[in-house]
Amino acid sequence: MRGGVTLSHSINCMEFLTYYEVFLRLVTALALGVLLGAERNVVRKTAGMRTYGLVSLGAALFTLVPILAMQSYLALTGFDPLRIASQIVVGVGFLGAGLMFRDRERSVANVTTAAGIWVAAGVGLAAGMGFYALAIFATILAFLTFTALWSVEEKVKKVAEKMESGEKSEELERKEQA
Repeated sequence: MRGGVTLSHSINCMEFLTYYEVFLRLVTALALGVLLGAERNVVRKTAGMRTYGLVSLGAALFTLVPILAMQSYLALTGFDPLRIASQIVVGVGFLGAGLMFRDRERSVANVTTAAGIWVAAGVGLAAGMGFYALAIFATILAFLTFTALWSVEEKVKKVAEKMESGEKSEELERKEQA
C-alpha cells in the first residue's frame, strides 16, 4: 500500500477505454497534426500537412497501445508493454532520420516517408499486441493522409504561392511609386 491506495483500489478506479474513445483520440491527433502542417505549408516549409498529421497520428498510436495493453494484460506480473513501445519508437526514429537528407538546394527530402514509416511501426506494435481494430483504423487514417491530403496539401501550397506573388507585386508597386 502506497499513500493510502492499494493495487486493487487502483484497478477499480482505472478507466477502461472503448474503441470509440480510442478512434476519437486517433482522429483528433491526426486532425490537429494536419492543422499544424497546413500552417507550415502556408509559410513554405518542407514538412507539411501529411508529415505533421502522420507524426501526430503515430504519437497517439504509440501512446494508446501501451494503455490498451495494460488493460488487456493487467493480471500478468512482470509484463511492461511500455518497454516494448519505447524501444520501437527509438529504433524507428533512427530509421526515419536515416531516410531524410538534404539535397543540393539544401532542402530536406523524404520527411513524409519517414513519418509514414514511424506510423507503420505504431501499426505494427498495435497489431503485435493483438489490437487489430486499432491497427486497421490507424492504417486507414494513414492511407487517407497519404492520398486524400496530398491533393489538399497541393491546393494549400498554390494558395500560399499566390499570396507570396501578391506580396511581391505590392512591393514592386511601392518601389516604383517611390
